[in-house]
Amino acid sequence: MLLTRAQSLHRRAQRGIITSELRASKSGFPTTEPQSEVVLTDLGLDRPVYTLSVAAEILESHPRTLMMYEHLGMIAPQRTSTNRRRYSPRDIITLRAIQTLTQQHGVNLAGARYILAMMKQLAAANLPPPAGLESLDVSLIRL
Repeated sequence: MLLTRAQSLHRRAQRGIITSELRASKSGFPTTEPQSEVVLTDLGLDRPVYTLSVAAEILESHPRTLMMYEHLGMIAPQRTSTNRRRYSPRDIITLRAIQTLTQQHGVNLAGARYILAMMKQLAAANLPPPAGLESLDVSLIRL
């Protein structure tokens, strides 16, 4: 099965590893010499690593959708010195939570923002999430 670069990165991120060879090679593809693997938590959840197009491929959405979420203030990707967007793993987690609420639960974006804020408060107070939203983990999202 042939994978795109974004799908390959996404699968490695799901397993909790990203190889340093991807970061070291200019083409974005693995080099021939073996490299050590770096655990995703060592990279940090707030380190901006994904471009707009890669983040859109990981989330299986259109890049314009991510730009709209940014315009609405639901996400704030960091910018490079050339003003290009860079998404961190924490941003991807937040966007997945938004997608789950909008696509699986039929909530609009204003409702998704409200639900995520309330669930964050419930988690801070050590209270259980509402029925139907138990699978939504808000401990790592940033609002």
